[in-house]
Amino acid sequence: MKFSLAIHGGAGTRRREAMTAKDEAGYRAGLQRALLSGYGVLKEGGSALEAVTRAVMALEDDRHFNAGRGAVYTAAGTHEMDAAVMEGRSRQAGAVAAIMGPRNPVLAARAVMERSENVLLVGEGAMAFCREQELVFEDAEYFGTPERLEALHAELERRRRKGADTRDDAARHGTVGAVARDGAGHLAAATSTGGMTGKRPGRVGDCPVFGAGTWADENCAVSATGHGEIFIRYAAAHEIAARMRLGKQSFAAATEAVVLELGTRGGSGGLIGVDATGAVALPFNCAGMYRGRIDADGIAWTGIYRESLEAHELSAA
Repeated sequence: MKFSLAIHGGAGTRRREAMTAKDEAGYRAGLQRALLSGYGVLKEGGSALEAVTRAVMALEDDRHFNAGRGAVYTAAGTHEMDAAVMEGRSRQAGAVAAIMGPRNPVLAARAVMERSENVLLVGEGAMAFCREQELVFEDAEYFGTPERLEALHAELERRRRKGADTRDDAARHGTVGAVARDGAGHLAAATSTGGMTGKRPGRVGDCPVFGAGTWADENCAVSATGHGEIFIRYAAAHEIAARMRLGKQSFAAATEAVVLELGTRGGSGGLIGVDATGAVALPFNCAGMYRGRIDADGIAWTGIYRESLEAHELSAA
């Protein structure tokens, strides 16, 4: 039974000189927990859709990543989260945008896909739907962290002083995502984000826009992370599928070419993808991307910067 799972915790990492050994260990542990969550589903013969949902939930529950519990703040000091899921064989899809309350936004997106006739719900309408579905809610204090609040204050002060934007990519954007091929050969993708630090309330990036930040069909599944507006303009995730289907490019060539081109257009970031054979791609055009992968052999691989992925023994710890 061949299956594959890949995850990301966002392109745009802390600068190397600012990354302590403790912080790096925390990021890698979070990536490993997410891999374990999805791997457990696939190992038992579960679906790609369930595997990516579980993996993203694990990342949303981890304060290190900009989704769910670790979501960044808007310019108004609030949280607005987006999430999406898509299943490749059926093209079923669900997404939410500009919500705050559901503990796991990816579950809200999946509820839209499975329990409504819609594809995308936003704002108060989405929140009302989530309450109807009796999803688990948390208050604002659950989602906020001191580090995210400090980042907001620094960004608002920079704007007040009209200073140059010298922030690294980690401060500009952050997302989590997962893609998988299950033992039956089906593909799925899921993405979740808190957006950009200090973003305008109501701003929605590429994460819940199908074809931009999230995509799955019978040939590939993609979850993107980066400068959302650029990824939307160039339909980044769907561009890979189109190059494969119409341009007859290989999966590896299509993913690399799209990420490279996005970089030339100002689209700092990266993506993860898996094709129908189970091959995984993890390209990015910035300093680093929190990422990981695992196959049926059970060996978990994680990486942060441009070094080769490191192998880890999976455990429930």
